[in-house]
Amino acid sequence: MPTQELLMIAGGIVVGVIALLATIARMYRKVGPNQALIIYGVGGTRVVTGSGALVVPMFQSSRELSLELMSFDVAPKKELYTHQGVAVLIDAVTQLKVKSDLESVKTAAEQFLDKSDDERESAIRLVMEGHLRGIVGQLTVEHIVKEPEMVGDKVRSTCAADLSKMGLEMISFTIKEVRDQNEYIRNMGLPDIERIKKEANIATAEAQRDTEIKRAMALREAAVAKAQADQERVIAETASQAKQAEAQRDLDIKKAQYVELVQRQRAQADKSYEIQANVMQQQVMVEQVKIQQVERAEQVKVQESEIARRKNELIATELESANVEAQRRQVLADGEKRKLQLEAEGRAQAIRQQGEAEAEIIRLKGEAEAAAMNVKAQAYRGYTQAAVLDKLLSGLPEIVRAIAEPLGKVDKITVISTGESNGGSGAGISKVTADVARMVAQVPALVESLSGISIGELLRNLPQIGAAIRAAESSSGQPPVRAAIEPPSPQPHQD
Repeated sequence: MPTQELLMIAGGIVVGVIALLATIARMYRKVGPNQALIIYGVGGTRVVTGSGALVVPMFQSSRELSLELMSFDVAPKKELYTHQGVAVLIDAVTQLKVKSDLESVKTAAEQFLDKSDDERESAIRLVMEGHLRGIVGQLTVEHIVKEPEMVGDKVRSTCAADLSKMGLEMISFTIKEVRDQNEYIRNMGLPDIERIKKEANIATAEAQRDTEIKRAMALREAAVAKAQADQERVIAETASQAKQAEAQRDLDIKKAQYVELVQRQRAQADKSYEIQANVMQQQVMVEQVKIQQVERAEQVKVQESEIARRKNELIATELESANVEAQRRQVLADGEKRKLQLEAEGRAQAIRQQGEAEAEIIRLKGEAEAAAMNVKAQAYRGYTQAAVLDKLLSGLPEIVRAIAEPLGKVDKITVISTGESNGGSGAGISKVTADVARMVAQVPALVESLSGISIGELLRNLPQIGAAIRAAESSSGQPPVRAAIEPPSPQPHQD
């Protein structure tokens, strides 16, 4: 055969192969794993997923069915009534897919192959809404609101059979919202809300209470510390004042001793009689100084006793209330306490240095007191009967005044008199004055019974007065001393 013919034959064969391959390529259909190829015609119905198959034109046809997850809302437009008869509206979302087995794919193809996505979703939604209505009618609002997963499980288990007949399976069913027009759901949560608010308020109040308690305890501790610091300060000030008073007392004693020494040496330069008189007078002054010193010492003791009493009173009356204040001042008083300690150490050093001087002062004080006692004893030994009589007579007015003092305090006296009394001692106000006069007349006898000293004997022993008394006794026959002291007998009262 000529070469040209061979080339034509070869070209025809190539074109024929290419045309055959193109025809075969057009007949071969491929689908991914998310789709199913439904081939029907000669040979029956076949399902191909995730691969390809040859579809012979005129003898076979093919359609694709999506195996992807379908997600759409399930929201019945009409209200659903719960077991309690409460109307609620439920918005849910569901996810479905065609089952993977070939029989389910064929079943789904039988149901939805010629329908659009909207038609398919509408059919599925009707089934699910019907089952949802039945499930809601068996439950309470509380179950629906508080246990949405339980509702979803019931919907899945109830719809599984119907969906399986459609070749579908439910992946999930989730309730997005449950609402009602009567505010039943909102009111249902009010008790829990109020309970939670109550618990929150109680917790807040307890926290505030604990905070206030801790704050009060801190203030109390600070107050107690402050009171303790003040108490220590008062004690230190009291001790310091006592030391100052002791030093002032010793200084006064020293000054008095110097005055005594100067006066004694000055008195020695006078005449002998005047020297003796001045010595006696000076000794009397020294004795007075000693008495003043003793009085001052007693006053110091009284002051110390008063300080102790005030301290005890402060402890008894104010310590309880000051405990709170004392604890508050404790922290502030630490620095002051340290300062006082340092000052006390300095004063202690000064006191140790003054120890010898104080010991000398005490020794001189003892010698002065002994000399004063000797002088006083000598003065007492030098007392004559006239001096003793003078002391006794100078004390009589005080005794008479003490006897008459109760009468002077009487504001009003009502006297009921019926004439002269049977005793003949008068009546009415004269009876009162007569009783006072008799009491005054008994004073010398009282002095004699208490001291053993007779005023009449002292008067007789005086030279000039004794002679006059004896002359008066011889002339009148009655002791003049008794006559001079005793008041006249009261005369009968004439009404």
